[in-house]
Amino acid sequence: MEKPRIKNEDQYEALRDKGYSKEKSARIANTPNSGEKGGKAKKYEDWTKEELYSQAKNIGIDNRSKMNKEELIKALRNN
Repeated sequence: MEKPRIKNEDQYEALRDKGYSKEKSARIANTPNSGEKGGKAKKYEDWTKEELYSQAKNIGIDNRSKMNKEELIKALRNN
């Protein structure tokens, strides 16, 4: 059986050194634009409560309707 091809060998090895599994490392290293930096997102503190709530809803954080802005930020960061 042929060895699977890794598109970004350096990134694959760095992920393996961090303790990632072979499968996860390969999946990440084979994504388009792997190894390139992404865009810049604004800090959660700059988001509105409604934006934070929407993100928490997308992620599936429980009890989000009872949270204030600071609690939503904490929940998003710890998810």
